Amino acid sequence: MPRRKAAVKRERTTDYKFKDILAGQFINYIMRRGKKSLAERIFYDSIDILTKKTGQPGLNVFKKALDNVRPILEVRPRRVGGATYQVPMEVRPERSIALAMRWIISYAKQRSGHSMAEKLAAELLAASKKEGASIKKKEDTHKMAEANKAFAHFRW
Repeated sequence: MPRRKAAVKRERTTDYKFKDILAGQFINYIMRRGKKSLAERIFYDSIDILTKKTGQPGLNVFKKALDNVRPILEVRPRRVGGATYQVPMEVRPERSIALAMRWIISYAKQRSGHSMAEKLAAELLAASKKEGASIKKKEDTHKMAEANKAFAHFRW
């Protein structure tokens, strides 16, 4: 947290094909070592695969998957009198989108498949149907928050 003045929020860039902010942000999350063209190719190939498999526009399936994976609650550690409690808190919208993207990409990498585009398409398709590892991660996060509801009064 800065001491002088509040940090300025920068504008998010869109992707070149769909002109969508979420797609541009997702491509940046996929990107490793500055190889944006490779990240774009992976994303667009997975969107094409989704379009062929579902018969719907791939971008719509992508957005539905993101909405399904976004967490509402999470637990944050809070130290009170020598003990650390897991306090359930609501997730800010920007953070929930970031977490959803991170989870989808990480579980897509762990999938078995041929190319990253196919793995990503499979994970996005599973998430849009409310199944798959990234949905399980969201449910586990919510269960953890529900289990620690007794410590909700430690919120700050």
